[in-house]
Amino acid sequence: MNLHQFRFVQEAARRNLNLTEAAKALHTSQPGVSKAIIELEEELGVDIFARHGKRLKRITEPGQHVLRSIEVIMREVGNLKRIGEQFSAQDTGTLSIATTHTQARYVLPVPVARLREAYPKVNISLHQATPDQVARMVIDETAEIGMATESLADYPELVTLPCYEWQHVLVLPPGHPLASKERIGLEDIAHEPLITYHPSFTGRGKIDHAFANRKLQPRIALEAIDSDVIKTYVRLGLGIGIVAEMAVRDDPVGDLIVRPVGHLFGQSVARVAFKRGAYLRNFVYRFAELLSDRLSRDLITRAMSGHVNDYEF
Repeated sequence: MNLHQFRFVQEAARRNLNLTEAAKALHTSQPGVSKAIIELEEELGVDIFARHGKRLKRITEPGQHVLRSIEVIMREVGNLKRIGEQFSAQDTGTLSIATTHTQARYVLPVPVARLREAYPKVNISLHQATPDQVARMVIDETAEIGMATESLADYPELVTLPCYEWQHVLVLPPGHPLASKERIGLEDIAHEPLITYHPSFTGRGKIDHAFANRKLQPRIALEAIDSDVIKTYVRLGLGIGIVAEMAVRDDPVGDLIVRPVGHLFGQSVARVAFKRGAYLRNFVYRFAELLSDRLSRDLITRAMSGHVNDYEF
């Protein structure tokens, strides 16, 4: 048996048992993929896939066990490569970060700058994406570290740790009646045209959940993935905005009025994610430490070993 066979089996499972798609992804031929899988099955003495004619129909029960073992093997092969990289060049390389626009725009600039000071030979590759895409990039090893508010904890392939807590704020045009209201309620906001995040971004689920719990139907005038876009359309008079507090904390809002609404939508938690079992280089640990005083190399190492879980935070 060999690594090529393992890759072919793994890719066939990833591509919903479509050998043509698996072959394209691996830049090889479909008959070659099929032959390699059959040879591995013959060597193991079990069918990894049930077939109907030449088509793969499902993964068998022993095939599930084989796939789990292949996942471990391929992960360790990747780790061997990283060990070589780390010990041949301790302070050089590329740190790939997958994150959302809000984190990239408002949270990461200072940690990235400080990492560059500590590791001037390290290049930074920043991938901005949806939270689900962030998770997938870490799982697929396109990125070594992911950061987002939503979704990351939903993937068993990832180790996730809380980084910091934040709340939503309301941004209002000058002279808006809510700007002078002592305590803003959900009913007040529900009657206004709202400009806020797309449902997959930046704690939008908390907003929707709060309205649903009170059986209120918000008037969503515009959805965006970019806090700056939301603020721009508030200035144009399309409605009032709900944004993450970091989007106004260190960024000038001009003539907009900012009101806290954490009491309405609760706390949100930004998380960092690593692929379970991955070998992390020194500067990855350092970057995590720069993101939050909650994170340390020892904590991340213990979490990656399965000795820490979210309930301890």
